[in-house]
Amino acid sequence: MTLARARFAAKCEIEAEEHTSVVVLGDSPEGIPCPDYGVAARELLDGSADGADVDELERLRIETGTPRWGRELDDRVLPAEAGLDETAISFTKGCYPGQEPIARLRHRGKVNRRLRVLDVEQASPGDEIRFGEKAVGRITSAVPGVALGYVRAEVPDDAQLEVGAAKARLH
Repeated sequence: MTLARARFAAKCEIEAEEHTSVVVLGDSPEGIPCPDYGVAARELLDGSADGADVDELERLRIETGTPRWGRELDDRVLPAEAGLDETAISFTKGCYPGQEPIARLRHRGKVNRRLRVLDVEQASPGDEIRFGEKAVGRITSAVPGVALGYVRAEVPDDAQLEVGAAKARLH
């Protein structure tokens, strides 16, 4: 826990907060709006409502191209590769850790790979994505019919790709 290692000017104790939550699809006045699924959804904390099916939520997340920590996001991924520079990064906020490389990438550079949605009959996390004879990426999340993966930026949108023995197309 990173926060527990921090030093504070005032004496304080840090404790993990324990709670449960469920995601409910549809418009509801209760809960926290959750844009990760491409449809109206709300997260209810410590609620007694029945949540959406986990498999359905995973499919919606993948189809929407929403990255997930531990799958599409870790300490080796630049926010712009996952598309977070368009949705979760402020370029007008004051200083924050990591601001310089993020701003430099936005204003001077380009990413070498991007998180993309692929239409593919069957895939598994870790499967290699191929364009002709060249490996151009890896699958990070998959459900039957659709997958997420990082694909080299130079791969054209209409490219015929392969994941294992299956044909794939960028969504």
